[in-house]
Amino acid sequence: MRKDSSIAGSGIGKIFAARLKDYHMLVKFRLSFIVVFSSGIGYLFCGGEQSQFFLFLLGGFLITAASNAINQIIESDTDQLMTRTADRPLAAGRMAHTEAIIAAGVMAVSGIALLWWQFNSLSALLGALSLISYAFIYTPMKKVSAIAVFIGAFPGAMPPLIGGAAANGEISNIAILLFCVQFVWQFPHFWSIAWVACEDYAKAGFHLLPTASGRSKASAVHILLYAALLIPVSLLTYFLGYTGTVSAVIVAVTGLLFFLQAVHLFRTADTKAARSLMFGSFLYLPIVLIALLVDQI
Repeated sequence: MRKDSSIAGSGIGKIFAARLKDYHMLVKFRLSFIVVFSSGIGYLFCGGEQSQFFLFLLGGFLITAASNAINQIIESDTDQLMTRTADRPLAAGRMAHTEAIIAAGVMAVSGIALLWWQFNSLSALLGALSLISYAFIYTPMKKVSAIAVFIGAFPGAMPPLIGGAAANGEISNIAILLFCVQFVWQFPHFWSIAWVACEDYAKAGFHLLPTASGRSKASAVHILLYAALLIPVSLLTYFLGYTGTVSAVIVAVTGLLFFLQAVHLFRTADTKAARSLMFGSFLYLPIVLIALLVDQI
């Protein structure tokens, strides 16, 4: 009897673990973490109460998770066509659309309500705007035109604005500056991903590189220009007196190294260089944001 109970318990545990993994994939946990991280930087930079910091992160995570879930609901058919997304729970048929819709709805409402009641209406409205623009404007535009990257850069850069609004109930200058950094960063970041996954995206009808020529010098030029622009934009907080010399040096060196990766991609126009740039972009943003936060005047 005990053996049967043990086997049953083990089976339930495996089912639970598998379900947890599916929800981990549905909300794109690592991507959600990056988004929430940058919103947390905005919150702290603008003087948010530390006692409510984790409550703010929870609200931001729920909104981001809902956005990612809706993205997968809308794109479940195209996810089936791409190697990198075919194992997602909706694409693979492990989760019903009804369940995903309910989960996304609960997370969206909970996250927006949490920001509204515990912080202020502005942060909640910005959170709702980021969800709507990402899930219902950017996502369908990916099948229409490469301009989707530009459209998606707005909700993608909004986390610092949401953090700043939650901290002090307004859109402050420093929050706008952090928005600008994240906005410009997204172009070399996303285009490097689009370069690496070009064939996979093509299977789903997504052509998201900046030029019709795809993997080419022309596309590499666009990436190079935005990587170059990122350096002065990231230094604006220093030039305008919000941060000090130490962070300016860190930001400048990090930006230069990132730019050199873009130069390498321009010279070679190969996928290996694009992959290096992609990984570089994942390192760039947290290094710069942490440096700016720690060194704020």
